[in-house]
Amino acid sequence: MHITLSGHHVDITDALRGYVTEKLEKIERHFDKITGAQVILSIDKLTHKAEATLYVAGNDLFADAQHEDMYAAIDALSDKLDRQVKKHKEKMNAKNRQEKHRDYSA
Repeated sequence: MHITLSGHHVDITDALRGYVTEKLEKIERHFDKITGAQVILSIDKLTHKAEATLYVAGNDLFADAQHEDMYAAIDALSDKLDRQVKKHKEKMNAKNRQEKHRDYSA
């Protein structure tokens, strides 16, 4: 998976880059058809914001999270994306099961 990481009013340190990569790799374990991700980290006054778009087969998934701590915002973002990926995977599997069922009944 190709990850594009950028920051607005934030210096992207190696620690932040590694943390984001680690979190996204955990998501990729649930669904292997993720082709890429674009992550934007930003700071607005006292609020740290993390937003990401995952490019998966058949759809693009977007989530954002805000917190007082950047690492907590990344954790919340990861949880949201993980739920979306699992839901997308279930929909794809259900669609495939329906198509296979139609093929056998014909």
